[in-house]
Amino acid sequence: MSQSFNRLLIVGVIPILALAAAGCGSMQGRTTMSDTHDLGSVFDAHVKHEFVEHDVDATMRTMAPKPDLLHLPTLAGGRGFDQVRSFYGTYFVGKWPADTKVEPVSRTVGRDQVVDELLVSFTHDVRLDFMLPGIPPTGKHVEMPVVVVMKFSGGKIAYEHIYWDQASLLVQVGLLDPKLLPSIGVEQAKALRDPSFPLNPFLKLPTP
Repeated sequence: MSQSFNRLLIVGVIPILALAAAGCGSMQGRTTMSDTHDLGSVFDAHVKHEFVEHDVDATMRTMAPKPDLLHLPTLAGGRGFDQVRSFYGTYFVGKWPADTKVEPVSRTVGRDQVVDELLVSFTHDVRLDFMLPGIPPTGKHVEMPVVVVMKFSGGKIAYEHIYWDQASLLVQVGLLDPKLLPSIGVEQAKALRDPSFPLNPFLKLPTP
């Protein structure tokens, strides 16, 4: 990948990882500073290997011996070391569009789990079969909320579950008409970023 892409990732992705040291709250029991630092360090290394170094083997070294990787909207990912490694090498690591950006919204750090709320944007100018299986590049710009849940065991990533609204993605690449079904496109990202963005497009409620 280009140096400009690497710079984008370092600016757009790595700062998210620094939030782990502070956290936004505790999900399970008591969280100590050393717990938080350890989770953040592993998360940091994992994402750096994926997006900056494009190193599948190094990515796998951050994961438990039998990891679980699941992108819920398309059921893409893998169960167990071999399948997860095959997924990363074939469909994920180094496969993103060059203008991909990740914007942090919030992070919650627990004793053995990290949850990130993110805004992800990119131009769909390469195939992304784990998100849009069988769909050739549309050239459309996409901006959407993504939630990542990472569970840790023994200092390694035991599972990674990733969520997004597939209807919103399909609207933005021109494959779903929001006039035919109650679905929201880029407005999801706008509402998440801007607290003054108007809500309730499908409901009749008083203006605040």
